[in-house]
Amino acid sequence: MTTHDLLVVGAGPVGMALALALKDSGLDVVLADARPAEATAADPRVLALSHGTRLTLERLGVWQALPATPIDTIHVSQQGGFGRTLIHATDYGVPALGHVAAAGALAAALRQAIDHAGISVLDETEVRSLTPADDGVTIELAGRHAGSRRALLAVCAEGSINADPTETMSRDYGQHALIAMVHATGAARGTAFERFTPAGPVALLPCGEAYALVHVASPQQADTLLALDDSAYLARLQAHLGTRISLTAVSERLRYPLGLRVRRSPVGARTVWLGNAAQTLHPVAGQGFNLALRDVWALADTLLRHPGDPGAPATLTAYARSRSADRFGTVRFTDTLVRLFSNDLPPLRHLRGAGLFALDMLPPLRHFVAKRMMFGARAWP
Repeated sequence: MTTHDLLVVGAGPVGMALALALKDSGLDVVLADARPAEATAADPRVLALSHGTRLTLERLGVWQALPATPIDTIHVSQQGGFGRTLIHATDYGVPALGHVAAAGALAAALRQAIDHAGISVLDETEVRSLTPADDGVTIELAGRHAGSRRALLAVCAEGSINADPTETMSRDYGQHALIAMVHATGAARGTAFERFTPAGPVALLPCGEAYALVHVASPQQADTLLALDDSAYLARLQAHLGTRISLTAVSERLRYPLGLRVRRSPVGARTVWLGNAAQTLHPVAGQGFNLALRDVWALADTLLRHPGDPGAPATLTAYARSRSADRFGTVRFTDTLVRLFSNDLPPLRHLRGAGLFALDMLPPLRHFVAKRMMFGARAWP
């Protein structure tokens, strides 16, 4: 039976980033993915990449090959209330607060680097089961590379959380996200908008010549919005955003339910969970993929600092401990934003306005929020 040091379940951006981070480690790493090699490059989603994520992608050698649109200003406001704040990249000596890139383009750049590094990918191969034991994990594969393999460590970097409720924290926000591309005029290039409404946040992220839209609403409101023709929908969206930007066109709208689901521990017996398999967050403030990439870099660093058996309990405990503050700090940050801003209670509306005003007037407070968005709960590097 073939034995590897690491078998990574999922050759999406998270799994491929981990394999690249370990390419010079001397560890035998293999990825398995149920999809054909070209499938991830067709991912239609758009990702908000923080400045910290850009630094990591530069270290992995894929940034130069990635088409990405810089965000140099973030405009945060609320509908129907006073207060707004502006966050500028120039205040922090960085070229951009973050970037916006197509998930498919990122996957293509990572796969090119994976192939160039000679890292093995078992395409069209489904991982049917993982059976951990004291000395390794037995993996049953189906599809193109069907059979049994063993690994010292299995890293699950694909799919949703499938765990006992006692092992997870969850919250149903009662919200759906509509995503689309919109065209607009009137705003300075490189400006991203985060507009909080009673139903949920509306975000516009500069993406090439257009904007990536994330429009959060209740399930019932989402039904209504999807039934509108483009002109009527743009009028409804324009009413949310006010006069700061003028919307001119919108692409097909897609819909996703939103919730919070987090594994209390990202490690188990000879197993680590990364990305959505470890935590699924609300898209407010665009923290999901950025948190996942910080997890990737920390896991690679832990494995390098603990040579030998990568699945040893002490090694996995060290990784989990190193990630606790950032994981749960980011979860609390996004969860608090959703619950504080997704309602129309007058006392909270005034409190939100005061908070946004304070962010604008108090640089240390604004810097704290900006650094968290760029680098997570622990400012790094």
